[in-house]
Amino acid sequence: MKRVGRAVQATETVEFGVSLPGRGPLAKPEIVTRLARRAEALAFACVTVSDHVVLPTRASAPYPYTPSGEFPGGAQQDFLEPITLVGWLLAATKRLRVGTSVLVVPYRNPVVTAKQIAMLDVLSGGRIFLGCGVGWWPEEFEALAAPPFAHRGAVTDEYLRLMIELWTRDAPRFEGKHYRVADVTMFPKPVQRPHPPIWVGGHTAPALRRAGQLGDAWHPIGLRPPAGLSPGEYAAKAREVREHAARAGRGAESVRLTLRAPLEVWPTPSRRSTKTPRDDAGPLRGPAAKVVEDIRAYVDVGVRSFVFDVMQPDARVFVETMERFAREVRPKVSRVR
Repeated sequence: MKRVGRAVQATETVEFGVSLPGRGPLAKPEIVTRLARRAEALAFACVTVSDHVVLPTRASAPYPYTPSGEFPGGAQQDFLEPITLVGWLLAATKRLRVGTSVLVVPYRNPVVTAKQIAMLDVLSGGRIFLGCGVGWWPEEFEALAAPPFAHRGAVTDEYLRLMIELWTRDAPRFEGKHYRVADVTMFPKPVQRPHPPIWVGGHTAPALRRAGQLGDAWHPIGLRPPAGLSPGEYAAKAREVREHAARAGRGAESVRLTLRAPLEVWPTPSRRSTKTPRDDAGPLRGPAAKVVEDIRAYVDVGVRSFVFDVMQPDARVFVETMERFAREVRPKVSRVR
């Protein structure tokens, strides 16, 4: 596809979704359901939910997405289990795709997880996707009697390969270091073929390799510094993903490029001024015109699916943000030009 400035010879759709508040004060069934249905009514492509099973009261490793390293909200808060919640949301909607962003793969038995994902895909008519990650909290691994924290990357790779085998083979067989399966069947198969899409989270070197070798999409989180990914940084890492895909014989363009990041369209109920954007405002935060330009910058480096976080724990702000985005931003960026 040849570019001349922003122009392209063909039109390509860009998709937008929202990350639902599965933890904290908004993690209530009636609120999350209402937000999902509003996202569907506003023609968002998908919603996602995050994963923790227990919240340890101490942490020997820093949370990777805040400057302080502290987990937002602490241990004394509700956190909705994601596979259960995905099923609920699929039943509560008709068109919306629902996925995890991200499921910590080593936390759960991979055969059971594969069965649950396949069943949810069948029940929903093919609307689930599996965002996956390796986890960061050693104490949660211990509480769940999961495989050793130090082996979580290798375990994740192996579990994903096993799940693909179960989804795609009538007589699955898998011989790995961490899991073996033979002489079983698993039916029904998922509706989506060859299997529900796998979105690989993270932007470390192992995550980029995993996305290229096993992922249908690369799904990093682009928060504010120090964990953020500028368009230039994103482009460099996306090239690595595609190099890994090519070396795996999959084709360099086989992995869809996605981004999860906070969104704030000014003015909001808590920010009623239309103040001039500052250099330190961060990407995707500011008046609609600035958000449009920020999205275009990521689209120009290949991003085709965005999942937005609304950071304020206020349902009214969440709805207003979705509505303003759908009205003032999306019409200007929904297609590559």
